[in-house]
Amino acid sequence: MFDLMGMMGKVKEAQAKIKEVQARLVYLTAEGESGAGMVKVTVNGERKVVSIDMDDSLVNPNDAEMLRDLIVAATNKAMEAIDVKIKAEMKSATDGMLPNIPGMDFGNMFG
Repeated sequence: MFDLMGMMGKVKEAQAKIKEVQARLVYLTAEGESGAGMVKVTVNGERKVVSIDMDDSLVNPNDAEMLRDLIVAATNKAMEAIDVKIKAEMKSATDGMLPNIPGMDFGNMFG
């Protein structure tokens, strides 16, 4: 038999866990790099860039376009990596709490 009250309780519990995880996301970081490691971008779980490191040899006015391209590439890689970490954190916070409903991916609801 379907227990609506039990399910509502689990949803509220899952919401509380999700809020806890969301509060910790600022401390979660991921790095992306490009140009064989010459440009590194670090982002946090709030999808904000927290640092950009680059090899000094790249700071050349004649290569400004290449530098921009490398920064964009590294940033995109970092964003992809943090999305994977965020989904894993959310999945672990709600694992086993919500029913397995075919077609419903609760882990993707928050990413």
